[in-house]
Amino acid sequence: MNFEQAQTEEDFAKARNKAFFNEIQHLLSPEEASLISLNDVKQLIHPTNETYIGMKVIPIEKIVGSEGRYKDFDNNFFPKSSHLRNRWEHVDEAAIKSITLPPIKVYEIDGLYFVRDGNHRVSVAKARGTEFIDAEVVSLQSEIKLKKPDNMADIIKQIINYEKRSFYAETNFGDITDYWCLDFSTPGRYDVIYNHILTHKYFLNLKQTEEVSMEEAVTSWFTKVYVPIISTIKTKKILKKFPKRTYSDLYVWIVRYWDDLIRKFGNNDISIDLAVEDFTKKYKIPLYKRFINTFKRIVLRKAIDSLNDSSINTVFN
Repeated sequence: MNFEQAQTEEDFAKARNKAFFNEIQHLLSPEEASLISLNDVKQLIHPTNETYIGMKVIPIEKIVGSEGRYKDFDNNFFPKSSHLRNRWEHVDEAAIKSITLPPIKVYEIDGLYFVRDGNHRVSVAKARGTEFIDAEVVSLQSEIKLKKPDNMADIIKQIINYEKRSFYAETNFGDITDYWCLDFSTPGRYDVIYNHILTHKYFLNLKQTEEVSMEEAVTSWFTKVYVPIISTIKTKKILKKFPKRTYSDLYVWIVRYWDDLIRKFGNNDISIDLAVEDFTKKYKIPLYKRFINTFKRIVLRKAIDSLNDSSINTVFN
């Protein structure tokens, strides 16, 4: 075995170990250690146009995801499987010998890059501490401006914040209601609320001789629909049974469930209280599952803390 082969084997082992311990450290939230999928991002931001930019030198720290190989690497682009060894080591050997490789191919979204071709080259470059890499760039345009994310959950949070800003700006919701806590845990919910308000406005207009203004519709929907349902949710203390969700999440779910009950039984007299109670019974987490989940979290947390305190972290040195 020559020097280059020995060095590439050692480099891959270090990179693979980093990915392994990154996964161990995120056992409780594995999505935080996952590389971002470009297709998942595109489904959320709906890019409107595609422009060929050409050759550029791009900062490696701005490469945050991949189009097709996001399951093979972790969020730091370290290899997650030994089956990547052969190709990874060949790319690493080329870097050791200063052999120039073809540029990678990437999609660019607002200054962030997603690899189309060249995932192993990016992985090796990150492992070696390289700061820049040659790339052929295609730009995707979107109204949503993303800041550098740590993971997919971070992108989802940014998109939700964008949707909230847009909703509040377009409807003047905050100024009308003085309520700034209409928050969701998943994207697309502000469109649902907007449609609820428009539907409420339609029914208000049926009883009026003059067109109901949007401000009147927002006020009426908020005070006569949203607030009473949220009050019921709070009274029955439902939120604690749905970790990481919000009151507005439950509002959307329960209204949808309420509509389903009315259509199923053909009874418009079903009360919201009954819908909330039935919803809670149907979707609550059983006590034994909550116990098991809590037990798993405690055991996994102790295991992770033990790993963090052990000398095994020397592999990062």
